[in-house]
Amino acid sequence: MNFDISGAKIFFRIPTGIPILGDFLISETLVVSWLVMIIITGLCIFLTRNLKVENISKRQAVAEMIVETANNFVRNNTGGTKFDKLIPFVSALFATSIVSNLISLVGLRSPTADLSTEAAWAIVVFVMITANKIKASGFGGYLKGFTTPIFIMTPFNILSEIATPISMACRHFGNILSGVVINGLIYAALAVASSAIFGIIPGAVGQFLSKIPILDVGIPAVLSVYFDWFSGAMQAFIFTMLTIMYIANAAEG
Repeated sequence: MNFDISGAKIFFRIPTGIPILGDFLISETLVVSWLVMIIITGLCIFLTRNLKVENISKRQAVAEMIVETANNFVRNNTGGTKFDKLIPFVSALFATSIVSNLISLVGLRSPTADLSTEAAWAIVVFVMITANKIKASGFGGYLKGFTTPIFIMTPFNILSEIATPISMACRHFGNILSGVVINGLIYAALAVASSAIFGIIPGAVGQFLSKIPILDVGIPAVLSVYFDWFSGAMQAFIFTMLTIMYIANAAEG
């Protein structure tokens, strides 16, 4: 389907329902990702309003606790204050990851269930790793590193370098997507079980109740404690931890 509004063409793919503005694809992942950024930005603005030196509010206390936790997280894993410049990046990465993972609790599809999200993060981290390696050893030293311990290992060292962002992206994506799939299967199985169990009741009552997925209420919420809360927080932590370790090791040569 093709519409023309003031000379700007807007296309709609009927099979997927995903609108395209010109050559720009507006996917569900993109929309929810922007929502995640709006939530994080709004929370930051809310927590940092009217900051004081004395008689601080509970809101400011929470903000200071978050900042202190981020500082300690980076410093404890890098051995000092040398990598303090990473704190804003690592904090933003962790916040984006955990909010993206947990936003599925309100019924939205998590952006991290789309490999393109983790791939973009991994590319940024890979660029930072490479930049720190070049800064520590020089461009010549960086290239020479691919030939160690012997020249014949060069292809394998290059593959290992490329595998770093791929493994980070796939690990995070796989765990989040698996939770989405498993939750979907659980909902479907409980709906079938609900229909079978209540369908045993004779008459119109049984026919009516068998059409309502009663078992979908409550049970999936208990399982989401792991698949959404625990797994989502853990994957955000692991991705952030790997980011710090890779960049710190690269900077040390």
